Amino acid sequence: MKRRTFDRIVSFVGLGLSIFLFVAAALLNWGASFTSNEVKTQLAQQKITMPDKDSAGFKALSEEAQAKLAPFSNMPLTTGKQAQAYADFYIGSHLKGIAGGKVYSEVSGEALAASAASKADPTNIALATNAGLLMGQRTTLFMGETLRGLLLYTFAFWQIGQIAMYASWAAALGGLLMLILTLLGFAHIRRVEADATI
Repeated sequence: MKRRTFDRIVSFVGLGLSIFLFVAAALLNWGASFTSNEVKTQLAQQKITMPDKDSAGFKALSEEAQAKLAPFSNMPLTTGKQAQAYADFYIGSHLKGIAGGKVYSEVSGEALAASAASKADPTNIALATNAGLLMGQRTTLFMGETLRGLLLYTFAFWQIGQIAMYASWAAALGGLLMLILTLLGFAHIRRVEADATI
């Protein structure tokens, strides 16, 4: 095979790869921008404000929770990182205090059993009080865990956008490198003798 033919093939493959990487970079950048904008827009509509580090409620949290929430003190919740901190260290901390650390799936069964026992013996005030307490805890845990889960889904979506952003940078750099190598390949074709073979 003639060297010029080989160089042309390699250079055109490099050009194609370069174009592919630039298109990939553009699509990944679009995905990252879309994700970031959607997360910010949707969270802003919820009008959640991160807890103020000077408030009594903030100071009642564990040291770990305070350390994770302090950088976002009194800010509107608009990023995935804030959503994760709020879900894990604010909502999560409060949920642990509702039923002695039990989660919805544990309290729900107890609440339904207590409610059934109370209905079977409607004159027993202690059963009715316990059933009411457990049903209240069940409802609170359900709402808190649902909100926590939704915020963590938001964090995951935001994190995927961050990964897409870094991947777009890598693809753009790769495309630029391939373009430079392709141009050098085309320049090399002119310097190769017409009858050179490989």
